[in-house]
Amino acid sequence: MRISRDARPTCGAIFDAARPATELATIEERVADPDFWKDQESAQKLLQRRRRLEEDRDLAASLQARVDDLAVLAEWAQSGEPVLDDLARSLDELVTQVDAGETKKMLGGEHDRKNAIVTIHPGAGGTESQDWAEMLLRMYVRWTERRAFKREMMDYQPGDEAGIKGATFTVIGDYAYGMLLAEAGVHRLVRISPFDQAARRHTSFASVYVWPELPEDVDVEIDEKDLRVDTYRSSGAGGQHVNVTDSAIRITHIPSGIVVSCQNERSQHKNRAQAMKVLRSRLFDLKLKEQQARLEQLGGEKKEIAFGSQIRSYVLHPYQLIKDHRTKEEVGDVNRVLDGDIDGFIKTYLMRKSSGSLLPPVDED
Repeated sequence: MRISRDARPTCGAIFDAARPATELATIEERVADPDFWKDQESAQKLLQRRRRLEEDRDLAASLQARVDDLAVLAEWAQSGEPVLDDLARSLDELVTQVDAGETKKMLGGEHDRKNAIVTIHPGAGGTESQDWAEMLLRMYVRWTERRAFKREMMDYQPGDEAGIKGATFTVIGDYAYGMLLAEAGVHRLVRISPFDQAARRHTSFASVYVWPELPEDVDVEIDEKDLRVDTYRSSGAGGQHVNVTDSAIRITHIPSGIVVSCQNERSQHKNRAQAMKVLRSRLFDLKLKEQQARLEQLGGEKKEIAFGSQIRSYVLHPYQLIKDHRTKEEVGDVNRVLDGDIDGFIKTYLMRKSSGSLLPPVDED
C-alpha cells in the first residue's frame, strides 16, 4: 500500500502543537504587562509554565518532522529503493523520542526538572548489605551514563571488607529529580552470597533517598547554633587522590537529627559548602512532607505506615526476576537492569502515579 504525502500520519494524537502555541501567546501578553514582576512568585511560576509549553511545542514540531521523513522513506522503500535500514533506524529513533516525550509529560511537579541528590545506605547485614548498596550505586551510575547526565560524588564511604557504608552523589540533568524519585525507597536483593563459604541464599536490603537540588534563592532557614560540625580524615583506598588533611566535613542539624557529610573536595571550605547544599535540600524536603502530613490529617486520610518496606525486589536465586511492588512491573533480564536499564520501571511508576493507581510497598522476609 502506497503512503501518499497527503495522508501522512501526524503526532497530534500525542502532542497537540496548537494548544501550547495558543497558551504561549496569552502568556507573552502577560509577560509584556508593566506590572508583571510585582508578584515575583507568580511571575516565576508563569515563566516556568512558558518554558514547559515551549518545550512541548518544539517536541511536537520535531516529532512531526520525523514522521514526515518516515513517510518519504516508506514511499521510497515501496518503490524499490534500498532504504529499509534507514527506515528501521528512523522508526526506532521516533519511538525513543516519543517515549522520552511521554515521560516528560508526566513530570509536571514543581521540582521535577531539578538536579537530584541521591543517598544510598545499606541495611543491617554487614558485608552482604554493603555489597548490595554498591551494586545499586553502580546501577545508578550506569543509568546516568546511558542518559548522558553528569554526576558529582559528594560522599563515598567504603565498607570494611566489600561494598560501601554509604554514598551521596548529585545527578545533574533535566528532570533528574523527577525520574529518580521513582527509585526512592527500600530495595531488596535475594541471591547466593559470594561471601558465604556454604553458598547459602541471603536476603539483603539497601535504602535509596532522593532530594531535589535547590537553587541558592530558595529560602531555607538554618540557624548556625543548631549545627554541630565535625571534621575527619576522608576515607578511601589511598593513592594520589586521597586527602592528606582532615578536610572531610560532617554536619549534624540538631533539631531534626539530620546528618550530612562531604569528603569529595580537597578543602574543608568546599566540603562544608557541599554538605550545606545537601542539608538545605533535606530540610526543605522535610518541611514539605510535614505540610503534606498535616493536610492528610486534616482531610482524615489514613495511610499505612510503610517505613522499611521494599519498593522493589531483585531475585537472583533460585530464579531471576526483578519486580516493582508498587506497579507490578517485572523484568527477567536482571543483568540488563543492574547495568542501568531502569527506564521501564521509572516510566511505569510515573504512569501509575499520574493515574493514582500506585500500590503500597510490601513487607516480606
